[in-house]
Order: sequence, then structure tokens, then C-alpha cells
Amino acid sequence: MLDWGVIVHYFPFLLKGAVLTLQISILSLLLGIACGLIAALCKLSKNPLLRWPAAFYIWLIRSTPLLVQLFIIYFGLPQIGIDLGPFLSGVIGLGLNVGAYNAETIRGGIVSIPVGQTEAARSLAMSSSLAMRRIILPQALRVIIPPMGNNFIILIKDTSLVSTITLVELTLTAQRFIGSTYKPFEMYLMAAFLYAVMTTTASLLLAKLEKRTSRGHR
Repeated sequence: MLDWGVIVHYFPFLLKGAVLTLQISILSLLLGIACGLIAALCKLSKNPLLRWPAAFYIWLIRSTPLLVQLFIIYFGLPQIGIDLGPFLSGVIGLGLNVGAYNAETIRGGIVSIPVGQTEAARSLAMSSSLAMRRIILPQALRVIIPPMGNNFIILIKDTSLVSTITLVELTLTAQRFIGSTYKPFEMYLMAAFLYAVMTTTASLLLAKLEKRTSRGHR
């Protein structure tokens, strides 16, 4: 039977951990969007000095576990004099990870736009960068948003891994209280509930955003 007294008493503490989880998720998302956009544009570039590093970044991140990447940033970098601390290490690790997946999503969205759109922009004497900014990216946005939304939802759940680098977010908060209450079921149940609330809310907001961006294309 559930111990409702434990749930009522400790829920506010887990809620604070959920707030930190949300902060990490949003900051990592912003970093991931920036990294993904830069990497996608570089990979589409004809310049090998831009294309090859971008392709290597995407390959490396997508070929290695997120947990290992977090360990390298948090435990490995201090050996060469770079100590970022748990919060910054978590945000950078998650941001770089989701950025690699965003890069392929953004690249796919850009490639899906018909070549005639670029040719039309060129006929109006637009530069490549201006055409990308005003013509291609706005159209690609409606293709990009759904998969990037899925990446964000996965990112929220992946924040649980930063508990392994001593960042006291939702998962580690639950684990710490388990040690004093001996109530793992109640603690993990509350954590699961809060993760579900965050991911469901994100899904609903993203669905509204997707509907707004696709409204003008029906």
C-alpha cells in the first residue's frame, strides 16, 4: 500500500528537483538548437573545412552513449584543467548531444525544400545566406518542428542521467530521499509522475506550435 504521508511530505522537495530538471532541459534545448543549426548548415556547405568537422561531430555524438559523453565532460576535462562544475557540464553535455540529432533533423528539413525555391531566390538577386534565412528556413520549419519536438521530449527524460555527475535534479533528489525513508516505490512514483507532467506539457505546447506553423500551408 502507498504511504500517502511520505508522498505528501516529500512531494514539494521533488517538485524543486523537477524545476531544476526543466531549467536544464530548456538551456540544453537552446544550446542544442544552436549547435544543430550550425552543424546542419556546415554539413550542407561545399567547403570541406566546414563540412568535415560538422560530419565528424554528428557522427561522434550519435555513435557514443550520452552517459559516456557526460562523464568525459565532468570527470575527464578537469584532468586538462577545465572544470565546468555539474550544472554547466550537464547542460553542455545534453546540449551537444541533442544538437547532433537536431542537426540531421534540420538538414533533412532544408533538403526537403524544392531546389526551385533556391533558384527563385537567386533570380531575385538574393545571396545564399539571405535566401536560406528568408526563403528556405521558414519553409523547412514546418518539417523540422515535429521531430525536434520529439528530441526535446527525449531530452527531458535524458536529464535523469545528469544525476550521475552529482547534479541534484529530480532523479537524484528521489534517490537521496529513498536513503532516509526506505520508500523507493513512492519516491520513484512521484518522480515518474513529474516527468510525465513535464513531457506531456511539452507535447501539448509543441502540438500547438506545429499547428500554427502549418496553418499557412494547408
